[in-house]
Order: sequence, then C-alpha cells, then structure tokens
Amino acid sequence: MDENRIIGTYGTDNEGPLLFISAGIHGNEPSGVVALEKVIDLLEREKPEISGKVVGVYGNRTALEKGVRYIDEDLNRTWTERNVEAQKKDSNEKKEMFEIIDVLECQSRDGYRKRYFLDCHTTSSDSLPYISVQEVGENDAWAHRFPVHIIRGFSDIVFGCIDHYLSRIGLTGFVFEGGQHQSPDAIRYHEGMIWLALVEACGLDLERLSEFPQAVEKTTDQRRDQKTFEIIHRHSLEDDDRFAMEPGYENFQTIEKGELLATHNGKKIISRWNAHIFMPLYQTQGNDGFFVVEEVEVE
Repeated sequence: MDENRIIGTYGTDNEGPLLFISAGIHGNEPSGVVALEKVIDLLEREKPEISGKVVGVYGNRTALEKGVRYIDEDLNRTWTERNVEAQKKDSNEKKEMFEIIDVLECQSRDGYRKRYFLDCHTTSSDSLPYISVQEVGENDAWAHRFPVHIIRGFSDIVFGCIDHYLSRIGLTGFVFEGGQHQSPDAIRYHEGMIWLALVEACGLDLERLSEFPQAVEKTTDQRRDQKTFEIIHRHSLEDDDRFAMEPGYENFQTIEKGELLATHNGKKIISRWNAHIFMPLYQTQGNDGFFVVEEVEVE
C-alpha cells in the first residue's frame, strides 16, 4: 500500500465501521482535500472518542499537482467492472484507481462491521451543496440523513464513477458536491459534511470538541430548503465537440421550454422542459454539457 496516497487516518481503538473518504478524484477540485486535512488535524490534536476508523485518501494525485481535471482520462469514469477485472494500468488514471483500491482493501482487512464512503467533489458552475446518490442498497436512506439537496440517478447514466464501484463492493455512501471549484464556501461545506459523516457513521460527539465547528452549522443550515431531484435528461459531448453554455446558469436554476441553454457544434440547444438545470459545463474538460432534473417527493 502506498502510504503517500493517504491524507490521514483516525481512530480510538473502538469497534465500529470504516468511513472511507476520497477527495480530489478530479485534480481541479482540491476543496475536499483541504477540508479533510483540516478535520484530520483537529481530530489528531483533540483526540475525541469515535467508533471505528476514518480514512481519507487523495484521488488523482498527479492531476492535483498540476491543477487539471485529469491527465489521460477522467478518473471518475474508469471504475467499471471491465477495467477493474482487466487489471490494466495503461493510463495515469487507471494506475491511480488501483492505488486507491489497494488502500481500501488494506484498510478493510480489520473486518469492520460496516463500511461507509464519502466522495468529495466540486462543480464548474456556481452551486448550492448537494449529494449525488446511487439508489442501491442503503445509499438513498443514508443520504437522506444529511441536510442538503439530493440528486438521484447520476451514476445510473454516467458509468465508471467511484461511487458506482464502492456501492458495487458493498459500501454505503454517496458523492458530495461542495460548490464551485474556487469558492471558499466549498471548503467549508466539505468540512461540514465530513464532520456530519463522522457523527452519523462513527458516533462522534461534536460537543466534546473544544469549539463546535462553524462549518457544521453552515452545512446544517441547508436542511430547511432540502429537496430531492431526479435526472430526466443528459446532454453528452464527444471529445472534439465545440460546446458553450449560455452564461450565468447555476445548479438547480429553473429553466423553461423554449429557453436557449447552450450552443453545441454551432447548433442552438433549446430547452424542451420546465424543470431545473444541473451541472452546466463551464470548464474545458468534461463529457457532459448539462443535465436536466426535476423535483420528486420522498417517500
């Protein structure tokens, strides 16, 4: 196991679950790494009791060093059954993927009664924080214990994501998007979500810290407006396509039928929906121009 892959670990020798947190799967999304470093540092200094263990890992280390989304291919599209079974390391991202898998396998050898995951990301457009959850196992019920918007179905139409793999091998969890790449709020939301995951998974009592984390208060403030959405359309791109969103779109912004959304290879893309825009692309790398989502009732 490559120890340099690990951002930090913490436990107090109490029986409990493994909480596996990944950050920087895209190299232009360092907020989760910064937040994880802050949380682990505080845990090490104050040494509060928890059940089980938390392990934080770097995602795409090479891309993080260069500040780019990826080197050869999108690391968040490589986690297919075929790639994992083939054991080929023919790109930087596949090498990084197998290093992350190795850390997880090594950390799992202690026989934890339950394994949870949290995958930290940010977005190219302005956004409220939100959870993206794959509806398998206990993932959806687990996600609804947290206080932010929830998107269902992303991993069902975009294959090869790390959460797809982790869910497939029996972990329970979700992806957390903390906000826009360069936004200071993204670090705060990631920090808040990591603390909340420690509370829910590992029984951490935040009141026992010398100071209650302000990031937790900021994150829990989102609960009053929490909504659940499902994806109804994906506008995908090929590598050489010319694509430009119309300026000013934010995640969850309302869109109407007839509205000009983007230009794709010279063709105007007009909305067919009265719904909400999701993940509008405002960066040079990426194979998804935007998604359309609609609000659903939670049973």
